[in-house]
Amino acid sequence: MPTPLDDEAGTIRKKWTGRLPVALLYPNLYPVAVSNLGLQLVYGLLNADEDLVCERFVYPDKGAPLRSLESSRPLTDFPLVFASISFEHDYPRLAAMLAAGGIPPLAAERGGRIEPGRPLVLIGGVAMFINPEPLAAFADLVALGEAEAILPQLMVFLKQYAEHSRPELLYRIAVTLDGCYAPALYHFEYGDNGRLQHIRPEQGLPDRVKKAVLEKTRIAGHSGLYSPKAELDMHMVELGRGCSQACRFCAAGYVYRPPRLWPQDAVAQALQHRPEHVRRIGLLGMEMSEGLDTARLAQEVQASGCMLSFSSLRADRLSPQLLSVLGKSELKSAAIAADGASERLRRIINKNIQAQDLLNAAVQLVEAGIFHLKVYVMIGLPSETEADLAEFAELIRSIRAAILPLGRARGRLTTLSLSLNCFVPKAWTPFQYCAFGGLSPEAYSDLRPADQLSLALSSLKEKTRLLRRLLKDEANLHFICDSPEQALEQAVYARADRRIAPVLLARGAGKLSFKMAMKRYIDQARPGFGIWDYALRPRSRDELFPWGVIDHGFSPGYMWQEYSRSMRGLATAACEPERCRRCGVCHADA
Repeated sequence: MPTPLDDEAGTIRKKWTGRLPVALLYPNLYPVAVSNLGLQLVYGLLNADEDLVCERFVYPDKGAPLRSLESSRPLTDFPLVFASISFEHDYPRLAAMLAAGGIPPLAAERGGRIEPGRPLVLIGGVAMFINPEPLAAFADLVALGEAEAILPQLMVFLKQYAEHSRPELLYRIAVTLDGCYAPALYHFEYGDNGRLQHIRPEQGLPDRVKKAVLEKTRIAGHSGLYSPKAELDMHMVELGRGCSQACRFCAAGYVYRPPRLWPQDAVAQALQHRPEHVRRIGLLGMEMSEGLDTARLAQEVQASGCMLSFSSLRADRLSPQLLSVLGKSELKSAAIAADGASERLRRIINKNIQAQDLLNAAVQLVEAGIFHLKVYVMIGLPSETEADLAEFAELIRSIRAAILPLGRARGRLTTLSLSLNCFVPKAWTPFQYCAFGGLSPEAYSDLRPADQLSLALSSLKEKTRLLRRLLKDEANLHFICDSPEQALEQAVYARADRRIAPVLLARGAGKLSFKMAMKRYIDQARPGFGIWDYALRPRSRDELFPWGVIDHGFSPGYMWQEYSRSMRGLATAACEPERCRRCGVCHADA
């Protein structure tokens, strides 16, 4: 396991004497963990409290023990264990870390007293306020919302953990604070068909837990930890949170509502916190750039002598100022997201990007000096056909034809990569009602669940083969293809409930494949349920979802309304928090 280097500016090391120790887990390898801005923000918040000492744990290299990065302590030394979860594939790794750390992974097995070895486990991160239920059995508490809005008040209670029993403390927190969900205090009742019928909170608790949101900030979120081993070795700065574009597949665009663009001065102050030795700046949330003074931002970056990086760029938002900075930043690669293969599909997913926008963006980026251009697209979207994929292949041929002379003129061609990703329906999106695989219900109507699953996987694989055939004559073109089987596992976890816990434990321990674990722990109890029910079964308008325990503020029926609009190819305008009343989040009391 990597150990923090002395030159990792911002690494906080405090003595333990007189301070409450908190373990902070990130269930992925160190280069990924130290690149996660959310984890860094939580680490900084906790260590800013002089009553606390927070140490990090990351998923260990094979054969290495699980020890804290700061002092190599075991997990059993900590009475409070926090975990940050961003992605579904990290769920089994978290189960494995809890077990490897010597503490009971399931909350029900930790007893009534909170102490080292039987700690209080708090799980947060964006994956949790999309759907907390897959990890509910592992968590004493789940943070539903943003850390800055939850942790200061929550820590007042947790500092008194020794004065209360576990059930008493959890109840006091759940009944008092927004954004704090105690899964053991909410009881889920299922019908004979395995579907959720009721969610019953214990007396005095709200029926649904309201998420907590950071409404404003004086300094935008930014990096505080740096390492040459980081996957993203740069000073990261948030431009805002959420997204106003309302793409129907994107959970972040819904659970982070209302979208918030940080003030220009807050972004500028975050840029000023860059250590002198870090020369690359990564701007997060370029989808929030509308309304930001990009010219001023570009000038500030140039004046600092730094180079600029982006995770991806909106094809219709490439200003001359940004292109100028990119040209001077020695950035060799960039990604643009088509998301949908055709303009028809982009209308369905509410992605207001035209083929000409994508073509223009590709040309502008190559003219700015990009040598590796990636185009991101999803396959398996609802109602997708071969005609949609053929349209995407034609777009790629047009891009290749447009950038080829630019590369020849400068003496180096641009490599074009196609990133093909299987669409995964997510909770708290209009597509939470969809089946994984993209086929219509009519295509499944006469098939058994097992045959539906086979058809979904084979359909996704055939779509990849089709695109390869359509583009086989294009030189200097590379494919980066998602695994349908891995996407299927993600699709199960994305809409799963707490009954998935034994599967996550088995997967984390490496004892069983995903399909074998599902068969043993889910299908054996409810034959034919498992993978099909979680991933492929279309949902009905009035179905009660396990993630409905969260109150994100949406008006009843809004998600189904958006789903219906998508199936008719109707667009929904971008969010306008000051006056929009469509979804109910911004004006719930109006």
